[in-house]
Amino acid sequence: MAIESLNDLFVEQLRDIYDAENQLIKALPKMAEGANSDELRQGFEEHLEQTKEHAQRIETIFEQLGQKAKAKKCKGMEGLIKEGSEALDEEMSEDVKDAAIIAAAQRVEHYEIAAYGTVRTFANLLGETEAATLLEQTLEEEKETDDKLTQLAEGINVAAEEGSGSKSKSSKTTTTTRGKPAA
Repeated sequence: MAIESLNDLFVEQLRDIYDAENQLIKALPKMAEGANSDELRQGFEEHLEQTKEHAQRIETIFEQLGQKAKAKKCKGMEGLIKEGSEALDEEMSEDVKDAAIIAAAQRVEHYEIAAYGTVRTFANLLGETEAATLLEQTLEEEKETDDKLTQLAEGINVAAEEGSGSKSKSSKTTTTTRGKPAA
């Protein structure tokens, strides 16, 4: 498809993010299975259901635009998922593995936040208010997921550091998270 207008670019970007969401639908169960923390596992299971809703919203937008819901291979998401899979296969302690999984998941969320922010802006410029509303809803959910991952990381990263054996408890310096001393 030749991209000759902002509308063409909007549709092309929707196809890309539609593929990204479908890739995540396949990857999230593996991430949940690889998580050691019950809270992290549950978070991935909940996000899987939310991701299915994200894909359905995109299908709704395609329908509103009179377009077929067709995916375009999202190479960015493919690379991010591959990196996350590599972390799952690495030999690590449980807490360190969970920290690695969270790091990979947050890279995915940041990619999605950028993608949804862009297509939402395109929808607004094109006067596609219903699409913009659906995309804004997904964007906010992606931001919430990123925030939840950050909250989980605050505990898991400290546990991973404490379990690393790299420093004795008496010589540890105070670790800070968002300007607050770690617990």
